[in-house]
Amino acid sequence: MLGNLKKWTLVGLVMLSASASAYSAPKTVLVLGDSLSAEYGLARGQGWVSLLESKLKAEKIDVKMVNASISGETTAGGRTRLPQLLRLHKPDVVVIELGANDGLRGQPVPAAEANLRAMIEASQQNKARVLLVGMRMPPNYGRDYTERFFGMYAQLSTTFKAPLVPFMLEGVADKPKLFQADRLHPNADAHPIILANIWPAFVALVKAK
Repeated sequence: MLGNLKKWTLVGLVMLSASASAYSAPKTVLVLGDSLSAEYGLARGQGWVSLLESKLKAEKIDVKMVNASISGETTAGGRTRLPQLLRLHKPDVVVIELGANDGLRGQPVPAAEANLRAMIEASQQNKARVLLVGMRMPPNYGRDYTERFFGMYAQLSTTFKAPLVPFMLEGVADKPKLFQADRLHPNADAHPIILANIWPAFVALVKAK
């Protein structure tokens, strides 16, 4: 009887330990983006993803960050790469920051939307929450194109119930001093502003049970 009691006590402790370990495991966040998330033209650690990682540590939020962003990436490229990234990292949250290069190249909005849709679906099917990061095109692309491009993010957010950062360059896009010499990529002073735009929706998603 005493032997059985000891046995079950040991089993209980093992189960409790395993449960505690599972509970304390950090969430994995996958960032799938382009040069705006890949620290293009910046010293390492100055981009918004690196700043986000530092902020999470400062606030004692246990998260493992995987930045899979590539300069020049399009929605088509992201769609191609995502399945392997999902298998490899098994993220709890996927941040999709793509579309700017599609728009700058004047690619059809329905094509970009289909790619984003496929990425959101794939992420959610793998039990990952999705944060969609939106972008605007400059007015010289024409009102019809810019409105349809900007609107696709809100439409996808509504369809998939995915939180949305409407415009990651809010407070940056209209300030030339916050851009590098190419006038396309934000400089180091801009990235804390970008993080401030993304943080509220991001932290709510990471803390959600």
